[in-house]
Amino acid sequence: MTEDGERIAADFGQAVNMTATELESWLETEESRSVGDKSDGEESTGHRSGRRIVEILRKRKGDLGEDDYSHMRKVTGYVRRHLKQRPSGDVKETPWRYSLMNWGHDPLR
Repeated sequence: MTEDGERIAADFGQAVNMTATELESWLETEESRSVGDKSDGEESTGHRSGRRIVEILRKRKGDLGEDDYSHMRKVTGYVRRHLKQRPSGDVKETPWRYSLMNWGHDPLR
């Protein structure tokens, strides 16, 4: 793995704090499906990203390809930007938290 790949993987590991099993279970919930941009009419961008994250988490490092690293960068950027938009008050049952969880990050951890 290149130095850039190692940095991307480390950043991704910090951004994604849910396991593949936890994220996969979360993506099956109504709450998960209730949030995000549904430009294609059915599945939100975040929900689709969550399914991709599950795939990445289940791969061995040596099996990761360029599109995996590209998606890992995208996830890290999204999580960082979204965390800066934290609403005030209790966020336990908010679209903000649900959206982050679709991207593999539970802000209550």
